[in-house]
Amino acid sequence: MIVVLGEILVDLFESYRRIGGAPFNFAFHLKQLSYPVRFVTRIGRDRWGDEIVDLLTRHQFALDDVQIDDQHSTGTVRVVLDDQGVPEFDILDDVAYDYINLEEIKPIHDAETRMIYFGTLAQRSDRAFEQFERSLSRKGVNAKAFCDINLRPPHVRQDAIEGALRHADIVKLNSDELCHVADLLNRPKRETVLVHDIMERFDIEMVVLTKGESGSTIYKGEEVFHAPLPNSGRVVDTVGAGDAFAAVIAAGYLRDVPLHELLSVATRFAAGICSLPGAIPDDLSLYEPLRIQLEGAAHA
Repeated sequence: MIVVLGEILVDLFESYRRIGGAPFNFAFHLKQLSYPVRFVTRIGRDRWGDEIVDLLTRHQFALDDVQIDDQHSTGTVRVVLDDQGVPEFDILDDVAYDYINLEEIKPIHDAETRMIYFGTLAQRSDRAFEQFERSLSRKGVNAKAFCDINLRPPHVRQDAIEGALRHADIVKLNSDELCHVADLLNRPKRETVLVHDIMERFDIEMVVLTKGESGSTIYKGEEVFHAPLPNSGRVVDTVGAGDAFAAVIAAGYLRDVPLHELLSVATRFAAGICSLPGAIPDDLSLYEPLRIQLEGAAHA
């Protein structure tokens, strides 16, 4: 079982809207790859919440872990794309996912849980940060903690970043976020030195770094693997590309796919997501070749 903790929200583009949020995107991709997923989130009792419940139901997510908040609205984000399809986010404050109650959910720390995914945006309030700290401190020894350092200024807090690094076994972040961590820890910004410093300081097993046009890199122990950015054609927007990348990394990691092959598969899939509007595809046939690639790599 993969347990995913965090936000689901509505991305409001200029001419269309899409349901998103890094944890939801991550969970959605894994669900389409036939992995067992629990998605723990909180939404408002409003029209956006109704749309989310409908989507989750259609894609066979269990609704037991979807908390309904009568006092706070479903999260929304206004998304403005530049001429390269790169988004700028205006994220609504004090919404339902800021009040996720991790104390009242079914246990997530049993023997069946192989991975717990969490990010940093859902920890932006004091209450939420304390909830995540308590829950992650009880993680079972058999479960890997996969953290996505998803920084969206001004919704960034130092204690949440440090806590995330402290609890994580696997960390995914991009180049800008790595520079932010360097500033936070007062460390030099030379990539390899910085990554190994973070891994040693926080006892992190693996760091996965996305670098835009420079491709992506995995650091695991003393091993380093790199994949260039594929030429995937027209970019509609880059929203959710990192989440797609993270989901494939998690899927392959749990199946012991060799990391050099896994990195290439994840990078190609993320590039494909950039050719679509929003973070998740409407055409689920996109996942069949991905499943085949992961299965082939796992048995090679």
